[in-house]
Amino acid sequence: MLIIAGPIQLAPNRRDAFLAASREVVVAARDAPGCLDFTIAADPLDPDRVNVFERWTSEAELLAFRGDGPSDDSMSDVVAGNVQRYEIAGVGPA
Repeated sequence: MLIIAGPIQLAPNRRDAFLAASREVVVAARDAPGCLDFTIAADPLDPDRVNVFERWTSEAELLAFRGDGPSDDSMSDVVAGNVQRYEIAGVGPA
């Protein structure tokens, strides 16, 4: 299993537009084979930050969904990010 998670810092006052533009990607990801969870959410403390969380059953399914990656349009508001990939060996109840 793979988890992709981390913050993205956006240009000032662009968070709502970024989230609206991301909605289609979230819907498509959640329908994609191998996607267990996918969200891009507003940070509750920083008005110019979103948090990404993705959970996939395999790298092959993640890569099949990603294709060529994000469009330049969707990345134009991104100032910085620290989204990381985590390979998970085991999962159990919390």
